[in-house]
Order: sequence, then C-alpha cells, then structure tokens
Amino acid sequence: MKLLYNFLVILLLMVSSTTYAEKNLVAVRYGTENVSGVNIFYREAGDPSKKAVVLLHGFPSSSHMYRDVLAALGDEFYLIAPDYPGFGDSDFPSSTDYTYTFDNIAETMDKFLIQRGLKKYTLMIHDYGAPIGFRIATKHPKKVSGFVVMNGNAYEEGLSPKGWGPILNYWKNKDQPELEKNIADQVFSLEGLKWQYTHGTRNPESILPDNWNLDFMKISREGQHPIQLGMFFDYQNNVTLYPEWQTYLRKNQPPMLLVWGKHDAFFPVPGAEGFKRDIKDIDYNILDTGHFPLEEEGDFIIKKMRAFLNAKVK
Repeated sequence: MKLLYNFLVILLLMVSSTTYAEKNLVAVRYGTENVSGVNIFYREAGDPSKKAVVLLHGFPSSSHMYRDVLAALGDEFYLIAPDYPGFGDSDFPSSTDYTYTFDNIAETMDKFLIQRGLKKYTLMIHDYGAPIGFRIATKHPKKVSGFVVMNGNAYEEGLSPKGWGPILNYWKNKDQPELEKNIADQVFSLEGLKWQYTHGTRNPESILPDNWNLDFMKISREGQHPIQLGMFFDYQNNVTLYPEWQTYLRKNQPPMLLVWGKHDAFFPVPGAEGFKRDIKDIDYNILDTGHFPLEEEGDFIIKKMRAFLNAKVK
C-alpha cells in the first residue's frame, strides 16, 4: 500500500505542469447554520455523499484561507469550511452572550458538524484549528478518518519562545493593560496582520492582500480586541491538553498528511517533528514558506491532499 501511495503522489506531482488554477474548478457554495442561536457561516464544495473533509481555520483568518482547496478538490470530495463565532462571516455575539474559549468554540463546531449530518470526516487543521480539531477528535475518535496538519501544533516544543514571548508573559498575569495594548498594537494592526501572512515567504509580493485586509476589517469591529486577547490567554489551556491529544494519536493512529511552513514565527519545525513520534502512517513535508503554507504552496498541498485522501482515507 505504501508503494502504491508513493507512486500516486509522484504521478500526481509529475503528470502535468498545469496548476490547479488552470483546471476546471467546481463551484463553491455558501450558507449559514444556526447553532444554539449563533449563525455559523460556511463554504462547501462537492457532493455530500463523497468522502468528507472538514477544514478548520486559524487566527486571524477564516474559511477564506481554504477558498482554493474547496474549488480544486470539490470534484472528487465533499469539503466544508466553517467560520468560528466572531470570525469571518459568522455571527459575532458579545462576550456576555457567548463564551469565547477554545472549549466552547470546539463545542459549537462539533454541534455544527452534527447538524450538517457529517458522521465521518478528515480534519484539515491550521493554527487555532488544531486545538479545536483535536477536541472534536478526542470526543469522537471514530468519526475522524485522518488529518491534514498545516502548522497546527500539539507539542510544547512547537511553541516558539520568541514568537510567543509577549503572550507567555500575558499568561502569567492577565491584568497587564500596557502589555495588552502592546500585543494589540503589534498583532491587530494592518501591518501586523500583513506580517503574519508574509513573514517567511519566498515571494511576499505574491501573497494576496485580501487576506490581511479582510482580517483587519473583521478584527477592527468594536469589542473584537478584548475577545481576541481573551483567546490568547485561553490558549494556555490548549497546552495542558497536549499530552491527551498525543495519547489519542498514539492510540488511534489516524493517517496523517503534514504540510508545514518551516519559517513560521509561532510554530517552528520541532512542533511538526513531534507528530512523527506519535503517528506511524505520516506523509511528512516541510515547506520553504511561512505560517500560511497555502499562500505559496497551494498547488503542492492540493495535489498531496488528493493522493492522500484517495490512498489513505477510508
């Protein structure tokens, strides 16, 4: 099986120089699903009767980051990418009406998938999508048929002390108004958001400006900064769950495709290496790009996904 899989990957990568953008793409559909009073926006493509892929986005992005994946792979698979509450085009309830923690967002996403009728699926996880996806997977291990991991961390060595420095300090004491302001000025500004997309990329001028412009528009809404700072503070609760997620991986051995930008300022390569300790069936790829690998390596990742979903996911 491994030889067949390797052959399929080589064939798909070499058969043509045509990129996915030059092929016939399927139409992406858009909708909302009301989950416990919160309207969750989603993008979907493909036939729901086919193998399902759930695409969970990171910070500061939304399902917009998966636009090309849906259009390119919807010919053969069913893909659905929701926006979390407070992100993208989903509702943005106040913090008095919705609890913005990873536990609660994962619960909302789990309910969303149940309401959409998904009983078995591959999880594609990036950044925030990792702690949300692993919460769902540990709750429903039989539902998850595989993982596509893209700079989504589950190991302490995958947290860069430099990149996470201010937030690690924030974890020690949440009551630091000056530190909060510094984090907000650096992370939530238009230049800060642009840096997150372009840092570590080979060709920064080729990265779509819509990414950070859309994120800036959403994160500049009144009440967003305190909620997002609260999410940064809550991220420490993900770290305490890392051992549980690692145990889940070792016990269940879901097949995994890993595509990781090696110049990520937040989640360095040691975080990717951790998965190799726990997963036996892993297609491991370290890419010469930054935190958002799809922006420069979309063609490669999409071809890898097609081969992986066909050969490894039941």
